[in-house]
Amino acid sequence: MIDLKAARQDPARFRAALARRGAADAFDALLAADTVWRELTDQVDRLRARNKPKGSPTAEQIEQFKQHKEQLRSAEENLAKAADERQNLLDRLPNLPHPTAPDGGEDEGEVLRTWGEIRPLGFTPRDHLELESRAGWVDMKRGTRLSGSRFAYRVGDVALAETALYRFALDRIIAKGFTYLLPPVLVNERAMYGTGYLPNEESNLYRLDEKDELYLSGTSEVALGGFHMGERLEESQLPARYTAFSTNFRREAGSAGKDTRGMFRVHQFDKVEMFVFCLPEQSERIHEEILAIEEEIIQALGLPYRVVNIAIGDLGNPAAKKYDIEAWFPAQQRYREVTSCSSTTDYQARRLNTRVRREAGTEFVHTVNGTGITARALLAVMENFQDEHGTVTVPEPLQTHGAPPHLGRTR
Repeated sequence: MIDLKAARQDPARFRAALARRGAADAFDALLAADTVWRELTDQVDRLRARNKPKGSPTAEQIEQFKQHKEQLRSAEENLAKAADERQNLLDRLPNLPHPTAPDGGEDEGEVLRTWGEIRPLGFTPRDHLELESRAGWVDMKRGTRLSGSRFAYRVGDVALAETALYRFALDRIIAKGFTYLLPPVLVNERAMYGTGYLPNEESNLYRLDEKDELYLSGTSEVALGGFHMGERLEESQLPARYTAFSTNFRREAGSAGKDTRGMFRVHQFDKVEMFVFCLPEQSERIHEEILAIEEEIIQALGLPYRVVNIAIGDLGNPAAKKYDIEAWFPAQQRYREVTSCSSTTDYQARRLNTRVRREAGTEFVHTVNGTGITARALLAVMENFQDEHGTVTVPEPLQTHGAPPHLGRTR
């Protein structure tokens, strides 16, 4: 969440920044609700400060005391409602965008650079679904029979290649000084709220019944952010770098008819994630470092890609700035997202209540997160390194982590 105290002191700056995200009216509503809350807080404090009559009260004093109790009860009810309204507006307000995040919507990001040459294949390339279904690598039919639409079995060599992909990415990331965690995938509401997935993303979450009050995590970012939830860290502990592998679950609400074929957008997927807790003055540098690690991994796979500075209209609420790496998919003749990394400044830390103790006092940390790898990178490998017979040459780094040299060729 934003710093409400700072917003009161400099409303013009906050309003101008949030106007870039289409949230100026929501900010105005928050300030108005905050004013009501503060006035009611003062009123309740004054009413509570009135002393009960001492000794044997007169009939008039008893009547006045009853009136006072009723005034206090009414004021406390109004204060509770005002507090809920203020908190609801604060919870839904997005982070202030970074000055270098471009304006615009989903397809208006700024392309910063490209890497690699798009290799002419000399034949009409098959998309990943045709390659998968033709060779029996991915079984969507049996996945649907087991779990419903958009669930999949990965079979044989492709399953080995995908597993190798995760191990390869983890080895690279751990070598950069990240601590490896295997986190829970069931998380509580506090962690979902703390990382910014509640309340705005609730339609995309799988929630267990009310007895358990747990959610299936849509990304290990939630568990990694929750690792220091409610803690006060020492300055010497930062930056604290973590990476995790987990299975993730998303409803993909609103994506009907969009990338629903094959494995590109499914309800269950695996991912390697990076997450860093850092000092405020470190977050911009670390954001660039995480992007560099993502690029290193995609380059090692030999995939042509471009880096996009995502436009403000396509940022999630917690992000102040986000980079996507989009790999080239020859069958689609376009670049598609395979990784992303976001700086959330102190937005998540305020909700998680994660602070750092410094010489001048405690302050909220900053958090940065990024994708290590997902199976989308393997889909890009299939499309880029196929031959006219549908055989895919597997990049050497994956072979050294247990993948076969080729997919679709008899060994």
